[in-house]
Amino acid sequence: MSDVERVEAERCAVFMKALVYVSRIQIVKALRTGPATVSDLADLLEIDVTTASHHLRVLFHAAITLTERDGKYIYYSLNPDLTGAKRRLDELNFGCCKLDLGP
Repeated sequence: MSDVERVEAERCAVFMKALVYVSRIQIVKALRTGPATVSDLADLLEIDVTTASHHLRVLFHAAITLTERDGKYIYYSLNPDLTGAKRRLDELNFGCCKLDLGP
């Protein structure tokens, strides 16, 4: 395996590890409708704010989500680099593979 292939495989592994929990996939699906705060997502998924915050931190460090501050609120959104030029919200393209988010 070349160095480039190894780096690509490691990058793909980071994405897959970040999406190993059902709650994280639910967060990604929820963010298809637009940016949301930790509280918004916790309420939507009926989980604790601290749990939602932890999952969002993992998704952020894997570059699946981005953040934007608006006053005292931080809004999370999907990384547009993963949704493609046409902003396909039914899948995330990691380069090594695609995750079909379904309807």
